[in-house]
Amino acid sequence: MPYLQFANMNTVCSPYFDPDFDSLPERIFGPACRVTIDNESLQDCTIVKIDSVNRQGLLLEVVQALTDMNLTISKGYISSDAGWFMDVFHVKDEIGKKVTDQRVINYIQKALGSNSNTSPNAKARSSPELPLGDTKAIEMTGKDRPGLFSEISAALVDLGCNIIEVHAWTHNARLACVAHISNQSTDTPIDDHRLHAIEDHLTTVLRATTAKEENSSNNQQQEVKPAGLPTGDSSTTTKVERRLHQLLLSVRDFDGPPPQQTRLPTRTSDSDDEERRGGCHVSIESCEEKGYSIVTIECKDRRRLMFDTVCTLTDMQYVIFHASVDSCRGYAYQEYFIRHADGCALNTEGEKDRVAKCLEAAIERRVCEGVRLELCAYNRVGLLSDITRVLRENGLAVVRADVATQGEKSVNAFYVRDISGNNVDLDFIKSIKSEVGAIDLEVMEYTTDHSQPITPTSMSIGERLKFQIERLSHGFVAM
Repeated sequence: MPYLQFANMNTVCSPYFDPDFDSLPERIFGPACRVTIDNESLQDCTIVKIDSVNRQGLLLEVVQALTDMNLTISKGYISSDAGWFMDVFHVKDEIGKKVTDQRVINYIQKALGSNSNTSPNAKARSSPELPLGDTKAIEMTGKDRPGLFSEISAALVDLGCNIIEVHAWTHNARLACVAHISNQSTDTPIDDHRLHAIEDHLTTVLRATTAKEENSSNNQQQEVKPAGLPTGDSSTTTKVERRLHQLLLSVRDFDGPPPQQTRLPTRTSDSDDEERRGGCHVSIESCEEKGYSIVTIECKDRRRLMFDTVCTLTDMQYVIFHASVDSCRGYAYQEYFIRHADGCALNTEGEKDRVAKCLEAAIERRVCEGVRLELCAYNRVGLLSDITRVLRENGLAVVRADVATQGEKSVNAFYVRDISGNNVDLDFIKSIKSEVGAIDLEVMEYTTDHSQPITPTSMSIGERLKFQIERLSHGFVAM
């Protein structure tokens, strides 16, 4: 006779879960992101290899993370077809050597492996933590003019603002600026009502020379508003720089100087204009067989070049499927296989021309010829205003500025040019110390060497595809 046994109804039975179940997808498909650091295969650089599930914007995040660690990308090979993302980067530290600091290596693996946005504990070069959490960030765009940055600095002082950090770029007679400010008297956050009053006053400063007959679209380019920086942790350098790229793109700096406005006086011949762009040449071809548009960039190599180009393509809503980046003897060659986010290639010549102009503008924005001033002084109210006023009164225009507060000190870096088009007198610049006060001043003259201009290549589509395959086959180093 069958025997039945009934369980006690008071007993609670919980479902059983295999502890290995959660790791099953990883064991089948591999980890979501695998980062490998190789210091053995090459003598002069470190190889960083990333294998990951692909998603939109991932390439920019990786390049941004490497750039934030002050690493220089000398070569890069990218492929992201079939939902998988494979990158190989050859990187060097600030002094052009391999990355040997184990703390930096550990952080690379952690930051890239998790695609984390947290601030690093170890970088290739440490940077001071800035007290930006209690400040308000504002951004400004408008037509540039000699002395405008000085006027903005003076206006903020008159409005009772303490400037904690500010970054400003100018290009093609446009200005983009991101500033972190607080109350001057108490260093407390500025309330929203007062912030609106500050924005209105600064907008008036930006529009001071706007002619009445100009249309409203030009007026809309002169604006001040809360900064559109990513929320969360304190902004890294590349987040601010990406925002400056976006701001200048929004005021169409790639179209050249606005009507009725010219750049600061400079050499104007075609050859000199090519020099000003760093010998930059951008071409776009179609690969109908694969449905890609091939963007080729040849220009003088410099730091952060790949970040600038990838940032621009991503912000213009293009997807990079394949890419190769190389640099040799001071020149860079970059090739991107792109499509629209909807999967379509660039169809019209007008669109190709616009993309080429935007990439050229992104490359030009960092090319600052002239003199770089690095000033360090004990921070005080009105210091930035005083420094920029002295520069303005002596006929110097600020074309780029990076200002930060480090404890009790203010660290200022300016690129300046003579508004008359003449060479800047270095002896005069050193005399600024007596006019401004007790400061540490370092002067560096920046010129661009174009003695070996780049000759644009004229390969056919077939030759270019063959060349790309050869580059990729040599690029992926066994690990």
